[in-house]
Amino acid sequence: MKEYPSLPRAADAPDRLFAEGHLWVLEKIDGAHLRFQLQEAGFLRFGDRATVYDDPGAVPAPYRPAVRHVRERLDREALRRAVDDVERVVLFGESTHHHAIAYDWDRIPPFLGFDVWDGESFLTADAVERVFERLGLQPVNAIEREVRARDFDPDSYTVPASKWYDGPAEGVVVRNKRGDRAKIHHPRFREVDDTVPVDAPAEELASRYATPRRFEKLATKLEVHEEPVTVDRLYERAIEDTAREHHKQLYHADDPVDMSAFRSAVAALTRKFLAERYG
Repeated sequence: MKEYPSLPRAADAPDRLFAEGHLWVLEKIDGAHLRFQLQEAGFLRFGDRATVYDDPGAVPAPYRPAVRHVRERLDREALRRAVDDVERVVLFGESTHHHAIAYDWDRIPPFLGFDVWDGESFLTADAVERVFERLGLQPVNAIEREVRARDFDPDSYTVPASKWYDGPAEGVVVRNKRGDRAKIHHPRFREVDDTVPVDAPAEELASRYATPRRFEKLATKLEVHEEPVTVDRLYERAIEDTAREHHKQLYHADDPVDMSAFRSAVAALTRKFLAERYG
């Protein structure tokens, strides 16, 4: 599956990016890289920046809400109609789980698309926006469109507020129609430690994060989609939901949480919630 090229800072971008043509300025989302392609047989194949997961069960928990979101919303037939060979197309986006920014998790989609490889080249920013919208997925939001490159000064540019929480965007990605791109970080996020230590046992963290309110929210979503609210299904959603929102705390590199104990505690809380909910 096509890998995405590294994104240079504005100071390291090709000179022509800010010297000619027009630019799109997109909100840079704080999350994790997720790519996918539709297989000829109809299955979706996912990968992060470095790994492709042929076994869906191997996708790490923080990415699973994004994977489910894509599976549920992607218009596969629209993609098939648009191209001759679907397996040549790779779609790229951000799995929105917590690293540096605590977004409004009920508002920001689990997946936001930012680029499309058509088998030969990356599409232009305007085409990317149209493709994701036609396929039933939301693209990253454009802050400005068709800005004259000569009028854009990356050194004095002020990163605006984010669309997805009450605070500044992590940064912006600037693109032209020739495929050149660069990132500009908000000063607050130029040097950010992606993880924070926690000083609590796994069972306490389970009680802190897998709350009755979270279970009720997830159970209601299942009911809205006419899916059975079983222990296994609700437990799986609770694990994914907490991993998405509390990735920093649960996956701290130096002192990781005992995820086996955490999962066991969440399972017990799931059973307790359902017993109380249904009497």
